[in-house]
Amino acid sequence: MSTVQHYGTGRRKTSTARVFLRPGTGNLTVNDKTLDQYFFNKTHQMVVKQPLEASDTLSKFDVVVNVEGGGMHGQAGAVQHGIARALVDFSAELRQVLKKAGFLTRDPRMKERKKYGQPGARKRFQFSKR
Repeated sequence: MSTVQHYGTGRRKTSTARVFLRPGTGNLTVNDKTLDQYFFNKTHQMVVKQPLEASDTLSKFDVVVNVEGGGMHGQAGAVQHGIARALVDFSAELRQVLKKAGFLTRDPRMKERKKYGQPGARKRFQFSKR
């Protein structure tokens, strides 16, 4: 096992991904499963691979990911963000390419909290004048 590794933390909604890049042949492991087993949706697999394809490093690294929280789409976005940050840790020259593609920007959209005195975050109880 190689001692050189690069780390990146990715977040989206309530999902958090811890990403480790190690020199290798391009294996992607998510929570001790292959990418195809964990993200069975092709769209999610594409989202995860985008930073590696944009920086032409798809076959240079083995990617090991621990991801938790949220749903599949949020987790895929968190893994994408984590891979992009780990690639910047590997080489600062890749930052410009990844930033332009939008992979380094943390998506700030979160579920809004429910407020007291109403049934939801934005919904109000029905108004009646009499």
